[in-house]
Amino acid sequence: MVFTVPLAFAIGTGPGVPAMFLFAGLTLLCFSAGYAAITRRISHMGGFYTHIAHGLGRRAAAGSGLLAVLAYNAATVGVLGAFAYFTQSVAASQGLDLPWQVWAGLGLLLVGMLGFREAELSARLLSICMVCEIAILVALDIAILVREGGSALPSASFAPNEVLAPGLGVSVMFGFASFLGFESAALYSEEAKAPRRSVPRATIIAVLTVASFYALTSWVAVGALGPDRVRAQAEGHLGDLFFLLSDSYLGHPATVTMQVLLCTSLFAAWLALHNAANRYMYALSRDGLLPGGLHTTHAGHGSVHRASVVQSVFSAVVVTLFAVAGLDPYVNMSTSMLGLGTLGIILLQAVASVAVIGYFRHQREGRWQTVVAPALGALGLITAAILVVSNFDVLTGTTDPVVTALPWLLLVVGGIGVGLATWLRSARPDRYARLGGASVPAPAPEPTAAEPTAPAGDPSGSLSQAAP
Repeated sequence: MVFTVPLAFAIGTGPGVPAMFLFAGLTLLCFSAGYAAITRRISHMGGFYTHIAHGLGRRAAAGSGLLAVLAYNAATVGVLGAFAYFTQSVAASQGLDLPWQVWAGLGLLLVGMLGFREAELSARLLSICMVCEIAILVALDIAILVREGGSALPSASFAPNEVLAPGLGVSVMFGFASFLGFESAALYSEEAKAPRRSVPRATIIAVLTVASFYALTSWVAVGALGPDRVRAQAEGHLGDLFFLLSDSYLGHPATVTMQVLLCTSLFAAWLALHNAANRYMYALSRDGLLPGGLHTTHAGHGSVHRASVVQSVFSAVVVTLFAVAGLDPYVNMSTSMLGLGTLGIILLQAVASVAVIGYFRHQREGRWQTVVAPALGALGLITAAILVVSNFDVLTGTTDPVVTALPWLLLVVGGIGVGLATWLRSARPDRYARLGGASVPAPAPEPTAAEPTAPAGDPSGSLSQAAP
């Protein structure tokens, strides 16, 4: 909320931002209906990559897999930039004034250490952070509603002239960016105890919770600031906007708490995206699309430790390049990398929606879950992708052709994946057959709570046995 919503207010649609969270939520709810249906059939660390392999074929999966690696790594760097910027700002306000590069380095070390260990440790830390962060924002929502009454929920936020105002694409991007990682439960299928029940449930609950929470909190923020003043207030304060609201409605001690929780929130989001990127790299390495060294789990922790190290090195290199160029970690690095990652994930979700239709085309399943909802989700996601691309220069704050051409990198990487799979089909048919786990028949949903020792796509069962 503190990171993305002020930017959406300032360079997006201003008071119309809450409607974009609802649009993103409804689109992703349609997507999730089909996604839940296919995850009940397929338990595999490859996530989108695996589902696309089963629904659209191995070549589409290879392109999508490399696209996923780029998108999640870029999003990770985007959140890293925000973490470094806000942590530097918060620490400086308390008397500890260190360069943002120092905080980025410390964060990289800690994220790398946690990514090196098993997923359960990260999950516990993320859970504690999330509960505290939600609690402080719920308290702010209640305080605004109590003081402002009905004016805290202005109808202007859903007026067509505000919702469709200039900056629509930017608001859409931040709307979808706020859901980044909601679908990553599937990436832990091989480490979960009952993935065919827990993964679909977690996915649906995540969409409903995130959509409701962001829409309500951004709506009451518009009410507290005033629909006519929200854009100007956001332009003047950006990262401090919610701190000003907290000072006014909760008091300064709560604001200090919120500042600390902002840093833990960004760290938690960074860690979650880091872990998602790791698992994509592991899955693609296992199938021969990335170097085989990444397909290794730690003997003691059962973690994908080598992929974690590679992700940390990639992040460190990108941060170094931005730092040497003298660019801002928030306005330049965070917006461009998060924009690239979000666009890539939106495209992946659109292709995955089509893959659901393809997967169930010869099976008797409810048409809402397997045809109608995925088609609606794909339509909404494609619309969102077009809006993000057309507003990428506004999002990044520059017309530099190198930056504005970044979206083309997604298509180039996807094309490389398709080309590599085509070559494997003739030159290495055994490796081609392994892509996406598509050579392993996806089992039907189990009638009991029992889960197989080795999920589909992991004949060795190494991760399943090592996981808690």
